Amino acid sequence: MSSDENHPSPSNPSRKRSGSALQFGTATSSNLLVLHGCHFGWTVFALCNYPALLTTGILRLEELMDSHIEDYPADVRWEHKVFIELVDSYPGLLDHLTNGKEEDIIHGGELVVILSALQLGKGASGAQGDDTKTLKSAVLEWLVPKGQAVIPPLSRNIKSDRGFNHEVTGALLCPAGLDWLNAETKQSLKSGETAVHGDQWPMFLYARCDYDPEDPWKGLLKSEILVFGFKHVFTSPSSVDREPKATRSSNAYLHGMKSITKGSLAYIATQIWFSLSSSSVFSRTDTVTDSENFYHSILDLLEDPDESEEVAELMMWWTRQIFPNSSSSQRSISKNSALSKIHAK
Repeated sequence: MSSDENHPSPSNPSRKRSGSALQFGTATSSNLLVLHGCHFGWTVFALCNYPALLTTGILRLEELMDSHIEDYPADVRWEHKVFIELVDSYPGLLDHLTNGKEEDIIHGGELVVILSALQLGKGASGAQGDDTKTLKSAVLEWLVPKGQAVIPPLSRNIKSDRGFNHEVTGALLCPAGLDWLNAETKQSLKSGETAVHGDQWPMFLYARCDYDPEDPWKGLLKSEILVFGFKHVFTSPSSVDREPKATRSSNAYLHGMKSITKGSLAYIATQIWFSLSSSSVFSRTDTVTDSENFYHSILDLLEDPDESEEVAELMMWWTRQIFPNSSSSQRSISKNSALSKIHAK
């Protein structure tokens, strides 16, 4: 993921820090932090506890002066990676959080961190809430081929008839490897006798809902409903039914997004999963949908070094679907061309 490509500098990044670090909390910079929180939640990590992330991240920077990050447990290394991505993606943020006159740091340093965290969190949670609300209705248009009706009809405002309570959403949410057409399996899922955990991925993640147990990567995270959901959030709802193009008012355009990120793919998958479920309130601690485990399990796979080849192909496929004109989505070099021979040297 290129930080330059998907995390453009906020306007006027060269703005000088004046005497007090507290002056970072002006109306303009606060609004920029809210917007950056939106984008960071969409594209990098959606489940941040920003006060804890910033506070522990700053303290850990001091610890790392006498140690190495590889000496820490895996969960700490991951948290620090997210922290570094956050401060690197917002020029001047770390400086404003840690620098200033000595008396400002003593009396206001903690407040600066808290205020910054609140603004980032406000942006992230606001964006997630808006997406959850709009996708709840929009997803109903993507359940069956255009022109066909969902039978029985589903309510746009009430979700209790979704999930395993409906034939269509149940088939999409059925864990890969289970047979939704089996009456006993269907009843067990509907009654809750068979508990579904977040790492038991549903069929809708697979292209054409076709899961091959001999090749579990085949078609994974390439389903039409995921593409529709991504376009709805990032390139505008109207782009779902036409050639993808980030309009000037789209989230992708406003945030300078030109390629897909691992975080954005995990985010959309989680939002679609929730929109298909019967749960009425999105919560990271929801034990019914197990949303946090679902999100982490997808992100963990995409970040796994052992899966880098499959992940690189997947990310290129997605970028071509959403940003076909981006330099990141250009097709592979033709065989036997002059350029291919140059690269072969």
